Amino acid sequence: MTNGRALSKKRALVLFSGGQDSSTCLAFALSQYDYVETVGFNYGQRNDVELRCRLDVRDQLKAQFSDWGSKLGPDQVLDLTTFSNLSSSALTDETQEITTADNGLPTTFVPGRNLFFFHYAGVIGYNRNLGVLVGGMCQTDYSGYPDCRDDTLKQLNKTLNLGMDTNFEIYTPLMWSTKAESWSMAHKLGGERLVEIIQRSTHTCYKGVRETLYEWGYGCDDCPACHLRANGYKDWQSSLGG
Repeated sequence: MTNGRALSKKRALVLFSGGQDSSTCLAFALSQYDYVETVGFNYGQRNDVELRCRLDVRDQLKAQFSDWGSKLGPDQVLDLTTFSNLSSSALTDETQEITTADNGLPTTFVPGRNLFFFHYAGVIGYNRNLGVLVGGMCQTDYSGYPDCRDDTLKQLNKTLNLGMDTNFEIYTPLMWSTKAESWSMAHKLGGERLVEIIQRSTHTCYKGVRETLYEWGYGCDDCPACHLRANGYKDWQSSLGG
């Protein structure tokens, strides 16, 4: 490698979907770094509910946490809709059932999705001096997606740094956290105000349902994503004696 380009480790870019985990990671980044931008991806997902929730979450964080609001930079959504033409998944094709495929992975697995996301985030970070790329990937309470694994992201981190001759850090605050611990982190970061934002403004349901508000948030209360979120909330409440 040459001397390369050293990026600021005080400036972060959060891969921000509008879901529970990425919203918790955004709050974490705002509590840790001097300046934070966000990026979302329209990859042809079967519903755009998360994309619509993103701006509300950002607005709520800015309105209710002035210290964080002063650090929060611009947001952008990248158009990767052609991605759905390359990769068939229950998240991009409404005709597919949400179940387990023959290979043991859920049909909601979108091959290569996080790999693409981090490469695009790296381009943004390189050009905007954002040295930390923050993602909500998790290897504890997750669906077995191979591009959420810690080993995968460590290797990807090396690839980005070699390919761009720089010093990115891919940081995943929730990598070893259960969903209960994710709720707990949100509470420690922002108390009841942040928990309520996650309950009311974020979206995780694979089916895009936002008709009923449960204690853990909106959803169908039937898909794997809703089950993980609901069970995590229940476990967190139990740990509090609630």
